[in-house]
Amino acid sequence: MKIYKLAHNTIDDKDHDILINFLKKRKYLNQSKVTKLFEQKFSNFLGVKNSVFVNSGSSANLLMAQTLLEGNYLKNKVAILPAVSWSTTVSPYLQLGYKIILCDCDKENLGISITHLEQICKKYNPGLLVLVNVLGHGNDSDRILHLKRKYNFQIMEDNCESLGSSSNSKKLGTLGLASSHSFYFGHHVSTIEGGMVSTNDKRFYNISLGIRAHGWARDMQKAFRKKLEKKYKVNEFEALYTFYYSGFNFRSTDLNATLGIQQLKKINRISKIRHKNFYYYKEKLSDYWWQNSRLDLLSSFGYATFVKNRLEVYKYLGSKKIQSRPLICGNIAQQPFWKKNFVKQKKLPNAPFVHRYGLYLPNHANINRLDIDYISKCFKHLAKPIFF
Repeated sequence: MKIYKLAHNTIDDKDHDILINFLKKRKYLNQSKVTKLFEQKFSNFLGVKNSVFVNSGSSANLLMAQTLLEGNYLKNKVAILPAVSWSTTVSPYLQLGYKIILCDCDKENLGISITHLEQICKKYNPGLLVLVNVLGHGNDSDRILHLKRKYNFQIMEDNCESLGSSSNSKKLGTLGLASSHSFYFGHHVSTIEGGMVSTNDKRFYNISLGIRAHGWARDMQKAFRKKLEKKYKVNEFEALYTFYYSGFNFRSTDLNATLGIQQLKKINRISKIRHKNFYYYKEKLSDYWWQNSRLDLLSSFGYATFVKNRLEVYKYLGSKKIQSRPLICGNIAQQPFWKKNFVKQKKLPNAPFVHRYGLYLPNHANINRLDIDYISKCFKHLAKPIFF
């Protein structure tokens, strides 16, 4: 019996052949020229100047958080993060000593609640806002940029679930100073494991290159590297082993980059299929809540809705070989790692609802209309709708 999976492998036989040929021809597989080429092609796709390839989307988030500190980009370490997000969206800021304020979610797109965001800005005067584009959907960018100008905070975007989505002809992941992306198995495209940080800021880019590899300057642009050597009076003997930043080892390999270059050729087709699938789900499940962010192209990660009897529906769908799951992390404030580290924050009105009733159904390039007909039929057999 067919299994209707939440995620589909985008790596095919042609990709396997290319990787085998690469292994046969290349003596060294570590990060080198192919990584740089992949970064350039990804930047061109996204519509930004620079990208930094790393070993996961989670590493990309940590790299952004550390670069902000090393580059002194923030007026303070007060950071607003979405209550409805992912553990490793939030954890880097916890680990690096930011003062985190959770912002409630919007009832339509499940991104940031603009009303709650402004309340937090008035009270805490934050230095940073981290956005998550939830399941392919964007945030209310015009109103967010208005608040950015008013309160003077930086914006980071976690775009790991939304690669390919666009609004007003601009790709999601281009709103703020930098954005993170994931190439994990089952995401829009895959490098097996992998992630990317993208930015238009040359200084942010170079500092990120340093932090990615221990904190040294080897990968940086020559002019930036020479400026550091001059500032710290580093001679040519010392240069390769001088560490300018508190760094990590987030490097990936040219093997993963080779796969990434091939996968990028598929992203437009994959995004269009995910878009069509989402709106067919909406048509079939018209009696249920649906996520809406008014995009030009919705590279949907999964079809989200709310049901009163979630556990019962989950078990029934499982018996019909249909996978389903909670909406990402639900409410971060209800996760054990948050409760262990923070005094209980004032209860949010919307995020707990997502945590209790949220569920999403499969959507990827290997799902077709007949599949959605079957999934929707099984879902409607038992699911009891509930709304905010």
